[in-house]
Amino acid sequence: MNYLVAAALGYLLGSLPFGWFVARLRGVNIFEVGSRSSGATNVRRVLGKGPGNLVFVLDVLKGAAAAGWPLLVGLHRPILATLMLHRDQHAIFCLISLAAALLGHSFSCFTRFKGGKGVATGTGGLLVLLPSSTLVAAIVWVVAFYATGYVSLASILAAVTLPLAACLIFEGRPLLVITAMLISLFVIGRHRANIGRLIAGTENKFQKKKDEA
Repeated sequence: MNYLVAAALGYLLGSLPFGWFVARLRGVNIFEVGSRSSGATNVRRVLGKGPGNLVFVLDVLKGAAAAGWPLLVGLHRPILATLMLHRDQHAIFCLISLAAALLGHSFSCFTRFKGGKGVATGTGGLLVLLPSSTLVAAIVWVVAFYATGYVSLASILAAVTLPLAACLIFEGRPLLVITAMLISLFVIGRHRANIGRLIAGTENKFQKKKDEA
């Protein structure tokens, strides 16, 4: 029952469609413009820096909340005390909740199972579970983005970096390292169309929405 509670609450947190909501406040259906994604990148491309940054922060926070709330309420303690599980298992509820949040963000029940690619939400959750490795991946993202101008390429490289950094730094136990690998594969899979365009040379570089007079 506790596992189901973790999955359900994680999914509901991840499903909160901040990108769609912020765009609707501006009279825009974010699923009909730009890349047709409700992620912060598309919101920023279509509506500008302010709305895009707001969506990014909100998506990071919901990922952090999904990964962190089981620790706050101590949901795992009764099961751990009863079954004497391996020490890795203390994070299992956090991981279930975060995984469900990524699914909720990408396939939100509030927007007919459409959503974003999960980069910001995954970043928020991993900042709670693997802070040092996530910061390394974030640095790679910034360097790659400013060097190439491609948000998709920066996100893919950051996703590849995350499990490598987790293995080298080994700040997390094996379960967390494996989770980092799975989340990275999920993010890369969500960028499969971008990968095809990058290979074909047709991927668009990020361009900010020009301010209107």
